[in-house]
Amino acid sequence: MNQSVKLSLIAGAVALATGCTRIETGEVGVRVGFDKQVQSGELLPGSFNQTLIGSVLTFPIKDVNVALDNMTPVAADNSTMKDFDAVVVYNINPAQVAELYSTKNKSFHAERGGDTYVMFNYIVQTARNAIYKAARKYEALDMADKRNEMEKFIQDEIVRNLAEEKLDGAIVISQVMIRNVVPSDTVVESANALVRSKNELKQKEVEVKTAEAESRRMAALANNSSSSIAFMQAQAMLNISEGIKAGKVQTIVVPSNFNALMMPK
Repeated sequence: MNQSVKLSLIAGAVALATGCTRIETGEVGVRVGFDKQVQSGELLPGSFNQTLIGSVLTFPIKDVNVALDNMTPVAADNSTMKDFDAVVVYNINPAQVAELYSTKNKSFHAERGGDTYVMFNYIVQTARNAIYKAARKYEALDMADKRNEMEKFIQDEIVRNLAEEKLDGAIVISQVMIRNVVPSDTVVESANALVRSKNELKQKEVEVKTAEAESRRMAALANNSSSSIAFMQAQAMLNISEGIKAGKVQTIVVPSNFNALMMPK
């Protein structure tokens, strides 16, 4: 084999190597002809496909994450949320990729890092609508506690919209996660003010009950004071009398009515 043939074979091998695209796991490829027409049929993961003539588009189809950040939906109490962040995870039916890409509006898809995320922008808009609809069902301060309910409602709403558009066989919503939900500063301050007010009211109720109890105690002491004094006086006189009888006390007993002992001359 002469040198020129060897060089030709090497050049051909290099051209084939550099002119191929491998479809990775979790992706599907679609061939676009030199006439810019999308060809039917999907190129499966693991396959090598030449790109010397025409091109190959790759589409991630497994667990595609759609991040929806910095949303400000309106709650049931008509307050606007300060922040609402969520993630929607969806999968594309591999057998539907070529059809979706070629028949749906190009604005429904997104281009990132050399890959085409089929129906990505469509999911973004559908998910946002579902989130804003879900927020209207709950008051701002209840959303954090109702996170699971909201996630289910949002997922069900997206699925319902997909079914209406005949896309339920092509797109599967696998998960909806609410990552952050923050009420407005005004709502938070109002809630804190209400808590402070309730705490102050409870404190005043305790003070009133304490004052009432003290008042009842003083009244009881006042009612019993006269009988208590009389008892103490009687007890003292008894003790003195017993002491005199026993010879333990050397004293003159002066009756309380001293004037009665004063005899006229």
